[in-house]
Amino acid sequence: MNFNAFVKLFVPRDDSFFPLFEDGARVLIKAADLLKELMATETIEQRDPIIKQIKAAEHEGDDITHKIYQQLNKSFITPFDREDIQELTSYLDDVIDYINGSAQRIGLYKPKYIYPILKDLADVISEASKEIEFSIHGLRNSGKNHEKILQSCINLNTLENKADDLYHDGISNLFENEKDTIELIKNKEIIATLEKTVDMAEDVSDIIKTILIKLA
Repeated sequence: MNFNAFVKLFVPRDDSFFPLFEDGARVLIKAADLLKELMATETIEQRDPIIKQIKAAEHEGDDITHKIYQQLNKSFITPFDREDIQELTSYLDDVIDYINGSAQRIGLYKPKYIYPILKDLADVISEASKEIEFSIHGLRNSGKNHEKILQSCINLNTLENKADDLYHDGISNLFENEKDTIELIKNKEIIATLEKTVDMAEDVSDIIKTILIKLA
Protein backbone atom coordinates (compact mmCIF):
# COMPACT_ATOMS: atom_id res chain seq x y z
CA MET A 1 0.00 0.00 0.00
CA ASN A 2 1.46 3.39 -1.01
CA PHE A 3 1.60 6.34 1.37
CA ASN A 4 -1.38 8.21 -0.12
CA ALA A 5 -3.61 5.16 0.09
CA PHE A 6 -2.47 4.59 3.68
CA VAL A 7 -3.23 8.18 4.66
CA LYS A 8 -6.73 7.99 3.15
CA LEU A 9 -7.58 5.20 5.59
CA PHE A 10 -7.19 7.58 8.54
CA VAL A 11 -7.86 11.08 7.22
CA PRO A 12 -11.50 11.90 6.44
CA ARG A 13 -12.32 12.89 2.87
CA ASP A 14 -13.21 16.54 2.37
CA ASP A 15 -16.75 16.50 0.96
CA SER A 16 -17.16 20.28 1.04
CA PHE A 17 -16.59 20.37 -2.72
CA PHE A 18 -19.92 18.75 -3.54
CA PRO A 19 -22.14 21.62 -2.32
CA LEU A 20 -19.83 24.08 -4.07
CA PHE A 21 -20.14 22.24 -7.38
CA GLU A 22 -23.89 22.03 -6.85
CA ASP A 23 -23.98 25.78 -6.27
CA GLY A 24 -22.11 26.21 -9.53
CA ALA A 25 -24.65 24.02 -11.33
CA ARG A 26 -27.48 26.06 -9.78
CA VAL A 27 -25.98 29.28 -11.14
CA LEU A 28 -25.56 27.62 -14.54
CA ILE A 29 -29.26 26.74 -14.61
CA LYS A 30 -30.14 30.31 -13.63
CA ALA A 31 -27.99 31.76 -16.43
CA ALA A 32 -29.39 29.31 -19.00
CA ASP A 33 -32.98 30.13 -18.01
CA LEU A 34 -32.24 33.84 -18.32
CA LEU A 35 -30.72 33.23 -21.75
CA LYS A 36 -33.96 31.59 -22.89
CA GLU A 37 -35.87 34.55 -21.47
CA LEU A 38 -33.58 36.90 -23.38
CA MET A 39 -34.29 35.09 -26.64
CA ALA A 40 -38.02 35.54 -26.09
CA THR A 41 -37.78 39.34 -25.98
CA GLU A 42 -39.22 41.43 -28.79
CA THR A 43 -37.52 44.78 -28.27
CA ILE A 44 -34.03 46.03 -27.46
CA GLU A 45 -35.41 47.75 -24.34
CA GLN A 46 -36.63 44.43 -22.95
CA ARG A 47 -33.19 42.89 -23.31
CA ASP A 48 -31.07 45.15 -21.09
CA PRO A 49 -32.42 44.05 -17.65
CA ILE A 50 -32.03 40.37 -18.55
CA ILE A 51 -28.50 40.87 -19.87
CA LYS A 52 -27.59 42.53 -16.56
CA GLN A 53 -29.04 39.57 -14.64
CA ILE A 54 -26.96 37.16 -16.73
CA LYS A 55 -23.86 39.23 -16.00
CA ALA A 56 -24.69 39.07 -12.28
CA ALA A 57 -25.02 35.28 -12.54
CA GLU A 58 -21.62 35.14 -14.22
CA HIS A 59 -20.13 37.06 -11.29
CA GLU A 60 -21.82 34.65 -8.88
CA GLY A 61 -20.28 31.75 -10.79
CA ASP A 62 -16.85 33.39 -10.55
CA ASP A 63 -17.25 33.67 -6.77
CA ILE A 64 -18.03 29.96 -6.52
CA THR A 65 -15.01 29.16 -8.69
CA HIS A 66 -12.76 31.12 -6.33
CA LYS A 67 -14.24 29.31 -3.32
CA ILE A 68 -13.50 25.92 -4.90
CA TYR A 69 -9.89 26.87 -5.59
CA GLN A 70 -9.51 28.21 -2.04
CA GLN A 71 -10.92 24.97 -0.66
CA LEU A 72 -8.59 22.98 -2.88
CA ASN A 73 -5.61 24.80 -1.40
CA LYS A 74 -6.78 23.94 2.14
CA SER A 75 -7.81 20.30 1.58
CA PHE A 76 -5.52 17.34 2.06
CA ILE A 77 -7.86 14.51 0.99
CA THR A 78 -10.22 15.40 -1.86
CA PRO A 79 -13.22 13.35 -3.12
CA PHE A 80 -11.44 12.83 -6.46
CA ASP A 81 -8.16 13.89 -8.08
CA ARG A 82 -7.14 17.50 -7.57
CA GLU A 83 -6.48 17.93 -11.29
CA ASP A 84 -10.01 16.74 -12.07
CA ILE A 85 -11.48 19.15 -9.53
CA GLN A 86 -9.58 21.96 -11.22
CA GLU A 87 -10.79 20.94 -14.68
CA LEU A 88 -14.41 20.45 -13.63
CA THR A 89 -14.35 23.86 -11.94
CA SER A 90 -12.79 25.52 -14.98
CA TYR A 91 -15.12 23.90 -17.53
CA LEU A 92 -18.23 24.67 -15.50
CA ASP A 93 -17.12 28.29 -15.24
CA ASP A 94 -16.48 28.35 -19.01
CA VAL A 95 -20.09 27.38 -19.80
CA ILE A 96 -21.42 30.23 -17.66
CA ASP A 97 -18.87 32.60 -19.22
CA TYR A 98 -20.02 31.69 -22.72
CA ILE A 99 -23.68 32.15 -21.80
CA ASN A 100 -22.75 35.61 -20.56
CA GLY A 101 -20.66 36.19 -23.68
CA SER A 102 -23.66 35.37 -25.87
CA ALA A 103 -25.88 37.74 -23.89
CA GLN A 104 -23.28 40.53 -23.93
CA ARG A 105 -22.96 40.25 -27.71
CA ILE A 106 -26.71 40.65 -28.06
CA GLY A 107 -26.53 43.72 -25.85
CA LEU A 108 -23.54 45.15 -27.71
CA TYR A 109 -24.58 44.39 -31.29
CA LYS A 110 -28.29 45.12 -30.80
CA PRO A 111 -29.61 42.85 -33.56
CA LYS A 112 -32.91 44.12 -34.94
CA TYR A 113 -34.69 40.89 -34.03
CA ILE A 114 -33.98 37.47 -32.59
CA TYR A 115 -33.63 34.80 -35.24
CA PRO A 116 -35.31 31.43 -34.49
CA ILE A 117 -31.87 29.75 -34.55
CA LEU A 118 -30.88 31.79 -31.49
CA LYS A 119 -33.91 30.52 -29.60
CA ASP A 120 -33.21 26.94 -30.70
CA LEU A 121 -29.60 27.08 -29.50
CA ALA A 122 -30.68 28.66 -26.20
CA ASP A 123 -33.06 25.71 -25.73
CA VAL A 124 -30.18 23.27 -26.29
CA ILE A 125 -28.03 25.17 -23.79
CA SER A 126 -30.85 24.95 -21.25
CA GLU A 127 -31.15 21.19 -21.77
CA ALA A 128 -27.39 20.75 -21.53
CA SER A 129 -27.31 22.75 -18.29
CA LYS A 130 -29.92 20.44 -16.76
CA GLU A 131 -27.85 17.40 -17.73
CA ILE A 132 -24.79 18.95 -16.12
CA GLU A 133 -26.72 19.70 -12.94
CA PHE A 134 -27.99 16.11 -12.81
CA SER A 135 -24.49 14.68 -13.29
CA ILE A 136 -22.91 16.92 -10.67
CA HIS A 137 -25.55 16.06 -8.08
CA GLY A 138 -24.98 12.39 -8.87
CA LEU A 139 -21.28 12.62 -8.02
CA ARG A 140 -22.10 12.65 -4.29
CA ASN A 141 -22.76 8.94 -4.69
CA SER A 142 -20.96 8.09 -7.90
CA GLY A 143 -21.11 4.33 -7.32
CA LYS A 144 -24.87 4.23 -7.00
CA ASN A 145 -25.42 6.79 -9.78
CA HIS A 146 -22.70 5.59 -12.16
CA GLU A 147 -24.97 4.45 -15.01
CA LYS A 148 -27.33 7.40 -14.69
CA ILE A 149 -24.45 9.86 -14.84
CA LEU A 150 -22.99 8.10 -17.88
CA GLN A 151 -26.36 8.31 -19.62
CA SER A 152 -26.52 12.01 -18.81
CA CYS A 153 -23.06 12.44 -20.38
CA ILE A 154 -24.28 10.61 -23.49
CA ASN A 155 -27.26 12.98 -23.58
CA LEU A 156 -24.85 15.91 -23.48
CA ASN A 157 -22.95 14.50 -26.44
CA THR A 158 -26.24 14.16 -28.35
CA LEU A 159 -27.09 17.77 -27.53
CA GLU A 160 -23.68 18.90 -28.79
CA ASN A 161 -24.33 17.12 -32.09
CA LYS A 162 -27.74 18.78 -32.26
CA ALA A 163 -26.14 22.18 -31.68
CA ASP A 164 -23.67 21.50 -34.52
CA ASP A 165 -26.55 20.74 -36.88
CA LEU A 166 -28.45 23.83 -35.76
CA TYR A 167 -25.33 25.94 -36.23
CA HIS A 168 -24.72 24.79 -39.80
CA ASP A 169 -28.39 25.14 -40.77
CA GLY A 170 -28.61 28.51 -39.05
CA ILE A 171 -25.52 29.92 -40.75
CA SER A 172 -26.75 28.63 -44.12
CA ASN A 173 -30.17 30.24 -43.65
CA LEU A 174 -28.59 33.45 -42.43
CA PHE A 175 -26.43 33.85 -45.54
CA GLU A 176 -29.35 32.93 -47.76
CA ASN A 177 -31.96 35.23 -46.24
CA GLU A 178 -30.28 38.15 -44.47
CA LYS A 179 -29.67 40.93 -46.99
CA ASP A 180 -28.31 43.44 -44.48
CA THR A 181 -24.57 42.74 -44.26
CA ILE A 182 -24.21 44.32 -40.80
CA GLU A 183 -27.06 42.26 -39.38
CA LEU A 184 -25.55 39.15 -40.97
CA ILE A 185 -22.20 39.76 -39.26
CA LYS A 186 -23.88 40.45 -35.91
CA ASN A 187 -26.00 37.31 -35.95
CA LYS A 188 -23.22 35.08 -37.27
CA GLU A 189 -21.08 36.06 -34.26
CA ILE A 190 -23.92 35.45 -31.79
CA ILE A 191 -24.76 32.07 -33.32
CA ALA A 192 -21.11 31.01 -33.15
CA THR A 193 -20.85 31.96 -29.47
CA LEU A 194 -24.02 30.06 -28.59
CA GLU A 195 -22.75 26.96 -30.40
CA LYS A 196 -19.42 27.26 -28.57
CA THR A 197 -21.35 27.30 -25.29
CA VAL A 198 -22.63 23.80 -26.01
CA ASP A 199 -19.08 22.69 -26.86
CA MET A 200 -18.04 23.88 -23.40
CA ALA A 201 -20.91 21.89 -21.87
CA GLU A 202 -19.61 18.76 -23.57
CA ASP A 203 -16.19 19.43 -22.01
CA VAL A 204 -17.92 19.23 -18.62
CA SER A 205 -19.34 15.83 -19.52
CA ASP A 206 -15.89 14.63 -20.64
CA ILE A 207 -14.25 15.45 -17.31
CA ILE A 208 -17.17 13.90 -15.41
CA LYS A 209 -16.66 10.68 -17.39
CA THR A 210 -12.97 10.79 -16.51
CA ILE A 211 -13.84 11.17 -12.82
CA LEU A 212 -16.25 8.21 -13.00
CA ILE A 213 -13.59 5.99 -14.56
CA LYS A 214 -11.11 6.85 -11.81
CA LEU A 215 -13.66 6.31 -9.06
CA ALA A 216 -14.88 2.96 -10.41
